[in-house]
Amino acid sequence: MLLFIDYIAAKKMIAPALNTLLGGHAKVIEASYAQVQGAIRGLVKWGIRSGEIRKDLDAIDLLKAVIGVAYMPASPDWQQSARRLVDILITGSRPNR
Repeated sequence: MLLFIDYIAAKKMIAPALNTLLGGHAKVIEASYAQVQGAIRGLVKWGIRSGEIRKDLDAIDLLKAVIGVAYMPASPDWQQSARRLVDILITGSRPNR
């Protein structure tokens, strides 16, 4: 998830070019959403099997939370704030021991 924050930082820089090349914001999302969705489903399944993630965690709920982090308004400290939010998500995703 922390790598996703780095991905979003890069995407924020190149978003205008991507939007132009792919035909708008909706097309950019359409082109990448299935890949991101598949990746997070696989990661959550692995995490549940390994015992690192609680069994009731829904991959799409987690994806929605991370996407919410991506839509944080640009500010000098947005990445630091996003990393804190991801840390909260990770902590809340762990099973009670």
